[in-house]
Amino acid sequence: MPRRLPSLNALRAFEAAARHENLTRAAEELCVTQGAVSHQVKALESELGVKLFQRARRRLALSEVGRAYLDVVRDAFDRLDAGTQSIQRREQSGVLTVSTSPNFAAKWLVHRLGTFAAAHPGVDLRVGATMEHVDFVRDAIDIAIRHGEGNWPGLHVTRLCDEVLFPVCSARLVGRPARLRDPSDLSRVPLLRLDKNDAWAQWLEAAGVTGVDLQRGPVFNQASLAIDAAVDGQGVALARTALAAGDLLSGRLVRPFAMVLPATFAYYIVCPRAVAARPKVVAFREWLLAEAASDARRLAALAPSPRAHRTGSRMSTGRSSLIPTSTTIVK
Repeated sequence: MPRRLPSLNALRAFEAAARHENLTRAAEELCVTQGAVSHQVKALESELGVKLFQRARRRLALSEVGRAYLDVVRDAFDRLDAGTQSIQRREQSGVLTVSTSPNFAAKWLVHRLGTFAAAHPGVDLRVGATMEHVDFVRDAIDIAIRHGEGNWPGLHVTRLCDEVLFPVCSARLVGRPARLRDPSDLSRVPLLRLDKNDAWAQWLEAAGVTGVDLQRGPVFNQASLAIDAAVDGQGVALARTALAAGDLLSGRLVRPFAMVLPATFAYYIVCPRAVAARPKVVAFREWLLAEAASDARRLAALAPSPRAHRTGSRMSTGRSSLIPTSTTIVK
């Protein structure tokens, strides 16, 4: 059977009037008029079929029935208050479920999580890696880091960083007798390529380089694998800024050339609008942006100086780009 409950507004008016024993002070607390409080109390009395107050000229006193009912109402309000505070505390801490791609998880996110955990010990992080865009409601995901154009209608979207593409390799490879002085020198080394990806062809064309065998070198289905192979000295990979950042900053990778190719996509922090302001979601988003800003400053100091390379119209010699921007809501 459905519950037969009085109006919440009527109950609030009754509880405030009973506590103050004064309609004026109850109205001030509830930010309504005295007449509105009086009307709500009378409506509650009418619904219950009892007199809750004994009304005198200058005094409002609870009836015997009103005093007994006040105990019931106060107990219910106290329990509601306690339950509300418990939920709010849980939202400020508790489990935070994060979804991202395997590449971003492996090359950017996982090795940094210790700093977030140290700063937010009450948050229990759960990280899942998938190539698919998750359904936030169905999969119970709080926040995701996605790679794309940033157009996800109905979601709260914040750009994490811009990206460019550039060759990376082990310092050992650069130091070999056949040193990489110019993009044309890539014809002497294996190129680490991605399956069903023509980025190398685009980069070489933009650099004005011909005669490089694009079939030379292993092919991978994940960008993180190609970068790890480059760290191991197996060849030269074409990497995106974010995925190469950790290895560049640690010295495991170097950029032999200054020229970059603008990337079509960028990384974004995405979540449902309804949870965007929750403290644990805000904390994680701000931490991500701070990490990206730190990378940008440090990578700028490592960017190689431009040289006299042949340069195509689509190529630039700008510094590495990993620059967080302000929050935008993509509609």
